[in-house]
Amino acid sequence: MPVKTLFIANRGEIAARIIRTARERGVKTVLGVSEADEGSYPASLADAVVVIGPAPAAKSYLNVEAVVAAAQEAGADAVHPGYGFLSENAGFAEAVEAAGLTWVGPSAETIRLMGDKSAARETAKKAGVPVLPGTEGALPADADPLEAAREIGFPLMVKASAGGGGKGIRVVRSEDELAAAVDTARAEAGSIFGDSAVYLERFVDRARHVEVQVLGDGERFVHVGDRDCSLQRRSQKVIEEAPAPELPEDVRETIRTSSVELARATGYRGAGTVEFLYDPASREAFFIEMNTRLQVEHPVTEMVTGLDLVAEQLRAAAGEGLSVRQEDIRLEGHALEFRLNAEDPDNGFFPSPGTVSGLAWPEGEGVRVDSGIAEGSVVAPFYDSMIAKLIVWAPSREEAIASAEEALRATRVEGIATTVPLHLRALRTREFASVGHWTTFLESMPAGAEAGADSANDGAGAEETDTADTDTAAEEAR
Repeated sequence: MPVKTLFIANRGEIAARIIRTARERGVKTVLGVSEADEGSYPASLADAVVVIGPAPAAKSYLNVEAVVAAAQEAGADAVHPGYGFLSENAGFAEAVEAAGLTWVGPSAETIRLMGDKSAARETAKKAGVPVLPGTEGALPADADPLEAAREIGFPLMVKASAGGGGKGIRVVRSEDELAAAVDTARAEAGSIFGDSAVYLERFVDRARHVEVQVLGDGERFVHVGDRDCSLQRRSQKVIEEAPAPELPEDVRETIRTSSVELARATGYRGAGTVEFLYDPASREAFFIEMNTRLQVEHPVTEMVTGLDLVAEQLRAAAGEGLSVRQEDIRLEGHALEFRLNAEDPDNGFFPSPGTVSGLAWPEGEGVRVDSGIAEGSVVAPFYDSMIAKLIVWAPSREEAIASAEEALRATRVEGIATTVPLHLRALRTREFASVGHWTTFLESMPAGAEAGADSANDGAGAEETDTADTDTAAEEAR
């Protein structure tokens, strides 16, 4: 049945983003906030605001009982988790539905299946999705991993089965490093995820990160094109773009069609993203994981397709079915997204909380800003540092890059430091312009590097290619 009152269990720019679509659909919004966010910009946009707990996320945004109780007391009939926090928590999804509310997302069963990295890999393999050579399931606790490692070949990765956010991963380049890496990864996985199971997987040097956006309503499943998220810092995405540039058409077709089959195999409902590593050397793409939620970078897909992915989520949750079939989806032009964080890139990316004393966003055709702040907003130190996203569309990638540089220069955020200088430096590198960058390129890029300069070191390679969204990793640290 149609959603009438939507409870948003999140904060920042994604809360404001969801409110915008809900308003357009005539849906009333209730925003659950911590005490620190009661006066936030998203709170000023919602129809109603409910305080769910104190500033620490563990006592508010990550408190399942408090969030569900707040949604019930507000008279909501559905809950949208946004991204991060509890968005991929199967127990939360179950609690929402047990309370008689509609969960805006895939089933708890799907979340749980895709959250187990080794189980997700096997499911993907059965659905025809290309996967990296690796162990079949988790390594037995008493098994010698060397035999499996020799079959996969070096270099390889030891990865936590329940991992995410670049945690519980170790790159192993030789046999004598293997035992210590397995022990360390198991200990880290047990400490962070409560599950010490690990598995082995081939490691790809200088990998690109590409992904496919899928939508499902439980009966019909489509892809909404692909994206490239290869420009990252410490496994956190920095710049994303759609469609993925310089991707061979046979690879593009394979990852798109197999992603739809994976969605079909899981009976997927809502928006999801199937992530891949692309190896430019072998021209192959391999499955990493499926994120069972809305991605931070969803706006670039919206810009090249004209679709509203949040609206599609709400339609699927309400049982209305998707608004489009595969043949209806057309991609036009190129879009870039820049994550604007309250960090100082010229001072070791030191966090920069504080009050936004002045603010001006760029405007013009093809420019979109998804913001979680307004002038006077207080950027608190308790949460993820992303304050906004700048998205730029143009007919071609080259034109999008030029427009993006102009838009970044027109961006003014006073009172705090932001990562705008990092984006401008990255845009001017020869590697980004020619799509020669990879997942750890930024770590090897000297400050001030510009197009035409040798801005990378030959020996640099990806250290953690199981990359994740800022939202996932940040929630683990809260």
